[in-house]
Formats: sequence, C-alpha cells, structure tokens
Amino acid sequence: MNELPADFRAFHELFRGAYIHWSELYLGNHTDAEEAVDEAFEQLYFKWSDVLAHENPTAYAWVVVKNRTIDHARARGRRPAVIDTAAFETAALRDAVDPIGELAQSMYIYASIQALPERQHDVVVLQYCLGYSTQETADILGVTPAGVRSTTRYARHRLQRALGLDKEEL
Repeated sequence: MNELPADFRAFHELFRGAYIHWSELYLGNHTDAEEAVDEAFEQLYFKWSDVLAHENPTAYAWVVVKNRTIDHARARGRRPAVIDTAAFETAALRDAVDPIGELAQSMYIYASIQALPERQHDVVVLQYCLGYSTQETADILGVTPAGVRSTTRYARHRLQRALGLDKEEL
C-alpha cells in the first residue's frame, strides 16, 4: 500500500476499522464486511482526486461504504443483519428475568431504529449499537459534533414517540 498517495493511506488507516465495524453489524459477517469495505476503498482510490474535490470527502466516502455494503448484502440475498443480531447481543438479555419479553422489546426497538430517517439511523447505530462517541460519530459521518448531537436529539424524540415512552425513559 506504500505506492498509494499519503492522504489516501491516512484516510484508509483512519476509517477502515470503523467502516468494517459498521459493515459487520449490517452484514452479520466479518469477512463479508472486510470485502465490502475494501471494495469501497478501491472505488474511492480510483476516484480519489474527485473524492477530494467534494465539499465533504468524508461524508462522500461514508455514502460509498454504505452503498457497497448494501450491494454486498443484496448480492448475497440478505436483509440487514442489524435487526437479526443486535437484539440477541444486548447486555440486558444476559441478565433478564424475562429474556423472551426482553427480546421482543429489543426487536421492537431495533425495528424502530430501522425506520428512522437515514441520518438519524446512522447516528443511532454508530453511537448506541456500536458505541462510538459523539466526536467519533461526527468524524465517521463527516459532520460536526453539534450536528451529531442535534441529530441524536431528533432521533431520540422520534424513537420516544414510536415506542410510546416518556422523555425520561429513553
């Protein structure tokens, strides 16, 4: 990878791990996630000068990664794994008195997350499902931390309404 431009190598090093982390949640398989993300980076590399000419190269790259991951899932006849696996992986299930009730609630929450507008969905998944901080989420999406906080606020309000919760419950 030494023959690649230094700025591309730095971008790759900075974001590949986070992209794979997100893609793996979506695809449900680490190897598939690596393949999808590597295909996205290949696409970015071949258009690197165009990518850098974009107003927000990081935001553009995020869209490329998402699209490659979605294409990867479709090519394998899969639906998003987020809803399939995330509910089973919650810490609450391990200690739940009523694991079936907890599972049903978790699946309803994840279905509600899936129904969020795209940017809200991305922020919620990155922060609450994958554990990224506000700053890390902002870096990954190519937005400001204030934009992430605002989007999180709107997503939380939408989820509260969808789940029938009081403001303090989410």
